[in-house]
Amino acid sequence: MTITVNGVEISEDMIASQLDHYADTPSPRDTAIQQLILHTLLIQQAKSEGLDVADEQQAIQTLLDSKLQVPAIDEASCREFYDRYPERFSAGESAVASHILLPKGEGLEASLIKAKAEGILEEAQANPSRFAALAQEHSTCPSGKQGGSLGQFGRGQMVPEFEQAVFSTEAGQITPHLVETQFGYHIIQVEQRAEGGKIGFDEVKERLQHYLADLAVNQAMHEYLNMLVSAAQISGYQMTAA
Repeated sequence: MTITVNGVEISEDMIASQLDHYADTPSPRDTAIQQLILHTLLIQQAKSEGLDVADEQQAIQTLLDSKLQVPAIDEASCREFYDRYPERFSAGESAVASHILLPKGEGLEASLIKAKAEGILEEAQANPSRFAALAQEHSTCPSGKQGGSLGQFGRGQMVPEFEQAVFSTEAGQITPHLVETQFGYHIIQVEQRAEGGKIGFDEVKERLQHYLADLAVNQAMHEYLNMLVSAAQISGYQMTAA
């Protein structure tokens, strides 16, 4: 059945030309049809408003700028959202650490590697400022090229033995013993520790304002498109909502 929007046809060729753009959606054909219908409605509305549609995207943007009523997002609005959804503004315990990794090896080699790792641990503990240099020289982890730095991570992101060692060591300290995991022997320098807890309002205010502004624009867009769909005569396709 031919699809028309207020008497304007959306052809199979038009639909086919859009399918690649929506290939990763659950139903590329339906998504393509819906987007073509909405595009057609917006262009028709722009024409009815006397806008020049030679540049369709510009015409649509001009139309939406004039039609979408978006409330200003002030600090009070941000505070209200922050207080209403406290679970969205909490952070877990985290740490910043570096490590030196040596593989376990087998047989006699295993004993030699462990002895070497213990020697590096002693050297690192005696002179913590050389940790990065020792990592570059001895670590078999790719992070060794960056002085062993693993950056920031939270609980649950590392293997249990490694995590336990990090979160039981004070910031600025090197673990007192080798830490053995499935990957080998680790010498770990804990650089920073941060307890979990609520993120302060001032810390998230700016990002929250952008988020709420985007949300408001999307809501206004949704309502406006639904209004156009409801007022249109669409045949050949069931378009119930934008």
